[in-house]
Amino acid sequence: MLGTIVNTACIVAGTLIGTLFKKGLGEKYTKTLFNAMGLASLALGANAFVQNMPKSEFPVLFILSLAVGGLAGSALDLDGRVKRALAKKGGDSFAKGLVTACLLYCVGTFSIVGPVLSALQGDNTFLFTNATLDFVTSTVFATTYGIGMILAAPILFCWQGSIWLLAMLASSSPIFQGTLVNELSIVGGVLIIASGLSILDIKDCKTLNYIPALLVPVLWFLVKGLF
Repeated sequence: MLGTIVNTACIVAGTLIGTLFKKGLGEKYTKTLFNAMGLASLALGANAFVQNMPKSEFPVLFILSLAVGGLAGSALDLDGRVKRALAKKGGDSFAKGLVTACLLYCVGTFSIVGPVLSALQGDNTFLFTNATLDFVTSTVFATTYGIGMILAAPILFCWQGSIWLLAMLASSSPIFQGTLVNELSIVGGVLIIASGLSILDIKDCKTLNYIPALLVPVLWFLVKGLF
């Protein structure tokens, strides 16, 4: 868990530093950083998709995941409920920022594979690398959206901690083979792109409604492992 603790601490530290810088920025510069986060989200999401798609053993699984996950999320109105709750704290832009930050921190090869390697091999290299990236990202996010972005830290801790615990309990399970990570990264890349489009006010894809899509590859491999 050391790597996850360090990763969480880096997000907290980055957020605090970014919040201090935010006080000295004018509206023009805040808008510039706002657009930068949207563009960065598009680039990082596309990179995750392009890198992992050629490795996929089930190229249509991400389409199935988005369809099934989107229907489930829409039925539950996940996007609407979360954004309404967050909007009360800091407005619609804050809600978009926090959703995007959580996706960037939690949905990626480093954040998914890192806890598994930490649990099975005691190797925290991926998590320390992710912590460095998240420190920089959280600083910029806080500069744009403020101290409220610190809420992403406990979300990351629970996410990585859950993966670490599952890896410890099921160390011999094929569910932690590389192919599952590839499929999750593909779906996650699409979700990050959707968040970027929302931040740039190009298209509100209601990204949170698609969060259940991340569960579909896991269920697919669990069922597949039974046969």
